[in-house]
Amino acid sequence: METDASDSEHVVPFQLQFDKPIASQVKIAEWNPEKDLLAMVTEDSKIMLHRFNWQRLWTISPGKSITSLCWRPDGKAIAVGLEDGTISLHDVEATEFQNNTGNSLVFEDRTPRFFPPAPRVPRTPGVVTSDASFMDDNEDSYRQLSNSSYQRFNILCSGDKDGSICFSIFGIFPIGKVNVHKFSVPVSNSDKTQHLLNASIYKVALSKDLCQLIVLFSGDLIESTAAASEADKVAGCGMHGLVLDTSVFGKRKNELHQLAQQASNIEDLTEVIRASLSVMSKQWTDAVQSFSQKFVSLDTLITDHALDSSPQEEFLSLLGGARTSPAVHQFLVNTLGEAGVKRVSKLVCGAGKELQRVVHDHLQPAAEIIAFRMGELRGLSRWRSRFQVIGLDETLVAHATEKSGMMLVQVERFMRVLTSVEQQFSNFFNWLLKCIKLLMQEPSDQLLPYNSELVVIFLKFLYNQDPVRELLDPSEVDHPVQADLETMQRVCDLVQFGGFSDTEYLRRTLAKEFQQMESSFKEAFLMPFTTISRKIHVVDLLPLFPLPSLPLSRSNVIPMSISYYEDDSEANENNFNDYICFRVPAESLSDDGNYIGIVRGFMHDQRNLKRGYSTLEAVLLSMPAGYNCADLSLYKDTQVVLLLNGMTNAPETPGDACMMIIQANELPFAPVSRSIDLSLWKMHHLQDSSACLQTENEKIRSIPYSVVAPLAVSATRGVACVFAARRRALVYILEEDEDEVLETEA
Repeated sequence: METDASDSEHVVPFQLQFDKPIASQVKIAEWNPEKDLLAMVTEDSKIMLHRFNWQRLWTISPGKSITSLCWRPDGKAIAVGLEDGTISLHDVEATEFQNNTGNSLVFEDRTPRFFPPAPRVPRTPGVVTSDASFMDDNEDSYRQLSNSSYQRFNILCSGDKDGSICFSIFGIFPIGKVNVHKFSVPVSNSDKTQHLLNASIYKVALSKDLCQLIVLFSGDLIESTAAASEADKVAGCGMHGLVLDTSVFGKRKNELHQLAQQASNIEDLTEVIRASLSVMSKQWTDAVQSFSQKFVSLDTLITDHALDSSPQEEFLSLLGGARTSPAVHQFLVNTLGEAGVKRVSKLVCGAGKELQRVVHDHLQPAAEIIAFRMGELRGLSRWRSRFQVIGLDETLVAHATEKSGMMLVQVERFMRVLTSVEQQFSNFFNWLLKCIKLLMQEPSDQLLPYNSELVVIFLKFLYNQDPVRELLDPSEVDHPVQADLETMQRVCDLVQFGGFSDTEYLRRTLAKEFQQMESSFKEAFLMPFTTISRKIHVVDLLPLFPLPSLPLSRSNVIPMSISYYEDDSEANENNFNDYICFRVPAESLSDDGNYIGIVRGFMHDQRNLKRGYSTLEAVLLSMPAGYNCADLSLYKDTQVVLLLNGMTNAPETPGDACMMIIQANELPFAPVSRSIDLSLWKMHHLQDSSACLQTENEKIRSIPYSVVAPLAVSATRGVACVFAARRRALVYILEEDEDEVLETEA
């Protein structure tokens, strides 16, 4: 790693641009791949977004521990992994996104032609903005994020400590899941197989053509024959590299984009219906409970006056003019009163009007758009040559389409019931006001008229019953709705003329219909999920270095990085090459040295092995004496940025560190043999030919105290960012963009 002395005299490799205090230690940092934005995660689980000039855009706190951070390739959204296994997507700024014409697909979403913008989730009455979550406060931004996501085909890959890798399109629609524990990798030219146990995933990286995935994980690699006993197995405990064949993503990109766009929208609209039913059920239940609490005192008065009758019978007697019992008189004049009637009427009738509004503005349009989108999917499912291979099953989609249509029928039925019940409540309250006025001998000419027949119907069928709640309450979804046999027979006869094959919908509540619709969606979309998962398999496995113990402690996390760079060489048919960079633990090699390992060509080596040669290469870099690697990252075209800490025996001293950049394509890479013997770790072969890094290298910068991970680099701005242990963020500028950076500083 020698450098021309004449060049080093006038070159300023790094320039300290910012040195800012941070409230809490930063544990994760990622530069935006397209914009001058830096996202940081602190130890107290806050996400901070800064511009290049250190202007803070926003800070959010998900309320859970954050385990990972990843920008979308276009830089417009960021994915945040949480400790409970969930992933949240955040818009970086509240801006409108335009279509990416350079990434257009053959499918056009026709829904906006026929429908207005999709409805939002209704808010629960009485909840103010400050009570809502972060995503509720930024609902418009989240909607823009979702809409912009559909314009490009994006796959989010996530791994967990249990050895599962999940794939989702747009970060929303799950499209596959594999567990590396279940993979069995055959060893070429042998009857042996390799099994993965106790895998804990550290890094995943999908190739730019979406056809292959590199996974770095720690765990036990077991090699055995079919007839071997447990004692005969040979175990390799350490860090391994795995290549998965994900070519289904690249080959079926358009089909998956169409499926995911429709399915993701359907899932969002399903949440709107679920929230609408929940809001409606709570609001109506509260109103009817207020009515019951007011009128329950009439039962007590009837008992106190030793009357052998029910409240309905007493009211019917009052309506018919036969008599007015003392109990009813006392209840209407003294207990309830005119103000009480108006108050209960406002609660119940107001709830009825609010339910109608929720249905009109949220539930019904969501159900209509769902039915349309399911119709689109049904058409796609009949295109078997393109969509059957990704699991879009025509029978399941047809069933889900029918259920979405039945949901619309149930919504219409519910609106008829709700309108009728609300009118009868209103008519009953008008009659009570009239009665109170007459009992108090006050003029009643200004009161609204009432219908005596509707009062009778209300007292017989609605006073102690609640058909609206019966249709809404999830706790009663298993209770069938009564339907007369004549009507049921007419529905069965209509099936003969075409239409829905389901004839039992009259016996189901609206909540039950929604459950059946949602269940049919899950069943239909589970088939593509299962089909895609089965098409993903292991094509190559490479033991990197042994580990003395598993799992690794948090304080002993191994820095790793995976990147893809353009490669115009004739040997590489894919025009890009993969680089895996990692720190080798001192106890993993025989001489207890301090090394950095770099492997390239791992992803495409398997196909070359079939042709009789190997393109896998690797190199070991020996760290300068007195330094160890705190973090590392690949940067631009085959450059590696290293963050090194000086070793010190005095804990009270601040220590010293340095940041170094090296050219990976100038390193002495050596071919790596592909032995089937798992006891021969690949890095062992490279110790004798390792390259020594020197601190005299021109691209190095001293830091006056010890530093900790993370190291974030920007390939678009030429920026390296280091976070120090003293809660200060240091931003260093690399020489390539020095002029631009100084202009920004001014």
